[in-house]
Amino acid sequence: MATETVEALIEGGKASAAPPLGPALGPLGVNIGQVIAEINKKTDSFKGMQVPIKVEVDKSSKEFTVSVGTPPTSALIKKEASIQKGSGKPHAEKVADLAIEQIIKISKMKDDDLHGKTPKARVKEVIGTCNSMGVLVEGKPAVDALKDVDAGTYDKEIASGKTELSAEEKRQLEEERKVMQESLKKRHDEITAKATAIVDAGKKGSKDANAIRAELAAAGIPDDLIDKFQPKAKAAPSDKDKGGGAKGGKK
Repeated sequence: MATETVEALIEGGKASAAPPLGPALGPLGVNIGQVIAEINKKTDSFKGMQVPIKVEVDKSSKEFTVSVGTPPTSALIKKEASIQKGSGKPHAEKVADLAIEQIIKISKMKDDDLHGKTPKARVKEVIGTCNSMGVLVEGKPAVDALKDVDAGTYDKEIASGKTELSAEEKRQLEEERKVMQESLKKRHDEITAKATAIVDAGKKGSKDANAIRAELAAAGIPDDLIDKFQPKAKAAPSDKDKGGGAKGGKK
């Protein structure tokens, strides 16, 4: 059976006959409307995310099959957690919390792409990604959730394959996310205000960059913000850099 393959990246549930799909499918003689409908049906759960899809068309019968890849685990975590991005400092700042049911849901969606050979192992892989993104699991740091998984705390949930939350559970998680985001913003604003005051005072006192950086560090300002508010002083050029090295030896 001779087949033609069309691959594309589309937004979940929103494929259309516009490029890139329409122009690629047109020459193959398939019913484009049916193909688009099938793609949207299979990608509906990935709304808001870019999803890789593949359409294989039998050149003789014009029958087609649609296969759908899955977005990265990190993208699925962001969708479940309702966040735009993970934490820039995952070990110090947490940006959201996921229930174990949501972790199981993601592990099932990524079933074919994860390395784990058992449902529990795949759940642990997803939790590992949460750890690198600053996302809590069941209200605790991901590293602690991993220990709970090993201890069998969530064996019942994993075995049942439950992936849905009640409306009340969703509401509680959303409220928690808002509180965490507001707390992070307040903390960042406080640190920014403190750093700005230290730098302004240092400049008024004619302190050099290194002295100001030392004060910022002593005040607990993170290194990346120290570099932002008070970059390191450029080293003065040496005599060699100036072309003023020692002259030739004795004649």
